[in-house]
Amino acid sequence: MDKWLLLALVIMAAVLWAMGRRSKKTVDTISRMLDDALEGTYAEANFDESRLSALETKFAHYLSASAISARNVAAEKDKIKTLIADISHQTKTPIANLLLYSELLAEQHLPGEAGASVEAIRAQGEKLRFLIDSLVKLSRLENGILTMSPQPSPVQPMLGELLRQYAPRAARKGLTLSVPETDLAACFDPKWTAEALGNLVDNAVKYTPSGSVTVSARAYELFVRIDVTDTGIGIGEEEQAKIFARFYRSEAVRGDEGVGIGLYLAREIVTGQGGYLKLDSTPGKGSTFSVFLPR
Repeated sequence: MDKWLLLALVIMAAVLWAMGRRSKKTVDTISRMLDDALEGTYAEANFDESRLSALETKFAHYLSASAISARNVAAEKDKIKTLIADISHQTKTPIANLLLYSELLAEQHLPGEAGASVEAIRAQGEKLRFLIDSLVKLSRLENGILTMSPQPSPVQPMLGELLRQYAPRAARKGLTLSVPETDLAACFDPKWTAEALGNLVDNAVKYTPSGSVTVSARAYELFVRIDVTDTGIGIGEEEQAKIFARFYRSEAVRGDEGVGIGLYLAREIVTGQGGYLKLDSTPGKGSTFSVFLPR
């Protein structure tokens, strides 16, 4: 009896050892498949289906389908990239010509109504150029075609450039644009962050009938906060969650110039760098858009 019991135990141990070895082999195979998938080198030719377990076979088919899907996504991105480049290229010359000829016409001695029409053509041409440029930038960001490169940089040069660029516009409206100097630094992409802040300052100047616009910076433990504060018309609480949507325009500003894409683009740029955008506003008293950039 003891002999048969010992034999049964030996057989059971052998079976358990074989099962453990097979399980380890399956896990090792799946691990290699995952490594190949992460490196982008996985292909069904890498395995012999006849030697795999059912689990390995199903997993291999899943990874193969995922690889095909990834290649399809990459191909679609290439098509979008080409389409964006074509749109940008094909529209640039006609818009530039439209603006050039409108300027040439404006220099001529035209009757009053004709002069107003030429100015309207020029203004609409500028609006069209801004819209095309914004849509191209937005498409590149959303499709990962154009990536940002955050790097440790001082904040002051960017804020000084904002003052140089927008102070004349503010002065023409009788506004005061102030940018106190700061020695703070943060981690951001200088070009794209300047684009985001420029959109905020542009809106502040545009929607402030009188008073001032201030761009200031302060430090937190993990972030540098840049505030764009105005004394403009303000934004109601019920609209504050909507204004960052693409093409959204408040009823209060429908008659003003704009396409409703600047705030959406600003938020995409800031969040794409690990920061965030916050709004504090009171109707009739003004708004503060706060950009938080990682330190």
